[in-house]
Amino acid sequence: MDPITQSEAASSLTDGQEAGSSGPANGHANAANGASSANGSTSAANGHGNSAGNGHGNAPNGNGNASSTPNGHQSAAVLQQRVDSDFRNVLGKGLAACRRNILTAGIFSFFVNILLLAMPIYLFQLSDRVYTSRSTDTLIMLSLVVGGAIVAHVFLDMIRRFILMRVAVETEAKLGAPVLSAAAKASQTGSNREFQLLGDLQHLRHFITGPVILLMMDVPVAPVYLAATFLIHPDLGWIVGGTGTILFIIAIINQKLTAVPYTQANTFAMRANLAADAMSRNSQVINAMGMIPEGVQIWGRETASSLKAHLAAQDRNIYMTGLSKLVRLFTQVAILGWGARLALRDDVTAGMVIAASIIGSRALSPIEGTIEGWRSFIQARAAYARIKTLLENSPLNWERLRLPRAEGRLTVERILYVPPPTKKVILNGISFELEPGESLAIVGASGSGKSTLARMLVGSIIPTAGNVRLDRMDLRNWDPRQFGQSVGYLPQDVQLFPASIKANIARMREDVTDEMIFDAAELADVHEMISHFAHGYETQVLIDGSPLSGGQKQRIGLARAFFGDPRLVVLDEPNSNLDGPGEVALANALSRAKRKNITVVAITQRPALLQSADKIMVIKEGTAQAIGKREDIMPLLAAANGAGKNGQMSPASQVFT
Repeated sequence: MDPITQSEAASSLTDGQEAGSSGPANGHANAANGASSANGSTSAANGHGNSAGNGHGNAPNGNGNASSTPNGHQSAAVLQQRVDSDFRNVLGKGLAACRRNILTAGIFSFFVNILLLAMPIYLFQLSDRVYTSRSTDTLIMLSLVVGGAIVAHVFLDMIRRFILMRVAVETEAKLGAPVLSAAAKASQTGSNREFQLLGDLQHLRHFITGPVILLMMDVPVAPVYLAATFLIHPDLGWIVGGTGTILFIIAIINQKLTAVPYTQANTFAMRANLAADAMSRNSQVINAMGMIPEGVQIWGRETASSLKAHLAAQDRNIYMTGLSKLVRLFTQVAILGWGARLALRDDVTAGMVIAASIIGSRALSPIEGTIEGWRSFIQARAAYARIKTLLENSPLNWERLRLPRAEGRLTVERILYVPPPTKKVILNGISFELEPGESLAIVGASGSGKSTLARMLVGSIIPTAGNVRLDRMDLRNWDPRQFGQSVGYLPQDVQLFPASIKANIARMREDVTDEMIFDAAELADVHEMISHFAHGYETQVLIDGSPLSGGQKQRIGLARAFFGDPRLVVLDEPNSNLDGPGEVALANALSRAKRKNITVVAITQRPALLQSADKIMVIKEGTAQAIGKREDIMPLLAAANGAGKNGQMSPASQVFT
């Protein structure tokens, strides 16, 4: 099997792919699918890499690695190492080819602009040679030479545009996967703000393929035009040089005046997008309770602030653009007027004056165009800065040793969690240890920190102090992909991907066998439920979870948690939406997990689940009030419930209230 690296994917995009806007979009989509493998999420790219040799991941020959090692972990490890290497090197070696290509386009720009000198030289020769000599042969030869220069100019201009288009595609293809991976890793704290950076990739692509970068590449050629003007006459050269200096000062002032408003506009626009995204995710709630006006008001407030800042920046940019245009037009008048005076003194000819006017215009127009398109450059620069910051600060940059397959020994050592910026203690001094195959039920009142502890056990959040260890190794030191394959997690709010039930159970991986999917469904006791659907495992789940009910989604999520023979499974309120048969199926799943030596931690507020646990821990206000074997804690809970019914509140009586 020959996994496709991100570099190869980018190369394939740039070779023979249509250079339109659909090319980068597709490249981004493919890169995004491959990205998730870096953080243990969706891994379509992994599936293609492991099954490319035979077309289907489920084909008999498509799982050679899976048959030789448990669940194909070896092949996944090799691919993950290559993906991790690409992630860490993407800003350096990964984009080295893009930088070289941009430099190549700049070299082409130099010759493109040099060839444009053919036009003023042609006019000069017509005025001073052809008109005076009335030589047809001279006219024909000059026309042929200039015609060839124009053809070469157009051809080289097309080449540099082709280069920049492919640079844009390759940049988005190579950055797409790492950006999505880093955003997914950063969003584990609950914020999806980093996902907005995917839009920054589009800003970069639009800038690289837009007209502003071409104008900026033309600026370094301005000294050549200036030198040509000096050769015609020094006075005309000083006029052009002085104007260029003035335009350069205007460009600096424009940058100072517009940088802050454009930054504010982008910030408010991002917040408005987050508000719209929140409305999308809570569409059922806001429609059911008539909250649309409030949601629109929040979005409108951020959008209005963005538009206000954008308007202020654009107004300033328009002022500077108008000033630069005024200066350039007066320069044209100055060149023609002063050139006419020089011609009257016989210092230059009329043809030289016209040529100087054209050359001076070519020298100044890139500077003026850069000022006018400064907003595009500011946005692209800010977008790249945000992407660079995200990638450089991502924990995925850290290289970690791939450890032996986990056994499931869970150790929690006096963890303290104080989330910023509230400074409120959520968890305080919790410690316990579970041997492989043991199960722990955590009970407590709402808001006592149970779900926070569950997220901490699977590495979604990092404790402020203390340690969470799997097989004696701190979770932060596990390879993210390897840790994800060793852990199963069922959150309170179960979200499924818009794909088939089969794909959701398989964690969206394609390098797995049907047998592995069936085993997970059997272990979670959902096979019978799935068999009642008309299309069975191929039933498509929509983005809102339909056609599944809340309890069915929870049971599919349970099967996903048990997929791949994990060594640690954390279940947060796994029976919150279950009916009677669902409760029985959950109990059966926990019994099978114990027989397979899987360590299970279950968060619950229902006593029924406690009978399946080996140990029970009672949490109150972030502190462990009691922990011990089931037979020791159950009498305390029963006594607490009894005391609560009689109106006598003991420390444990608040567990189920």
